[in-house]
Amino acid sequence: MGNKVYGQGIVLAGASGAFAEFVVASADNIARMPKNLDFKQGAAMVLVGVSAAQAIIEHFNLQPYQKILIHGGSGGIGTIAIQLAKYIGAHVATTTTGDGINYVKKLGADEVIDYKNQNFEEILLNYDAVFDTVGGEFYKKSFKVLKQGGIIVSMVEKDNENFREKYSVTTINQMTKVNKENLEKLTKFIEENNIMPCIDKIYSFDKIKEAFDNKEKENVIGKIVIEIINN
Repeated sequence: MGNKVYGQGIVLAGASGAFAEFVVASADNIARMPKNLDFKQGAAMVLVGVSAAQAIIEHFNLQPYQKILIHGGSGGIGTIAIQLAKYIGAHVATTTTGDGINYVKKLGADEVIDYKNQNFEEILLNYDAVFDTVGGEFYKKSFKVLKQGGIIVSMVEKDNENFREKYSVTTINQMTKVNKENLEKLTKFIEENNIMPCIDKIYSFDKIKEAFDNKEKENVIGKIVIEIINN
């Protein structure tokens, strides 16, 4: 009783949904919240944090001095992936634009590609890994960046057998697993290395529609949070 937890209350996982003061969630999908996060940060961290950790640690098994390209570096997943990769000691390149450029530099990105004005596939070469959170042409062009034997993990695109064989690389379509095991691994990283979520804006419960509208219209850095206060 009284433990601070974070996790997933998604209906598809058998829970009751998260836009509410009280939520029913399976114990398999929650874990104790990192001690260095507050509830807003915990809410912002769950999905993006597990997604980033699953790719960086489980799929890539990223090692010091390896080179990784992270697409969407100023997005929710990207901001966490950069921090994890830098903690490991990898060389990190990322794509972003606008205000995101300075933000990802502060996170430690070694090379920042402004995708509106630069072609990343003409600048980067012989990378060990690509983490794709964008899809489309970003995914297709990423194969030119990878060295033979490299790995591309996409949150968006399905495995492409033709590209996999043409470039002699491994392709993975990641389905994020928010479960106790992955949350506990994430908690350890957060507490030991002070990895933090980026919260762009916080909206009150009665501004949910505005929050979604702005998310579609604006260039959001990191995550937006809905604050629900139980009186």
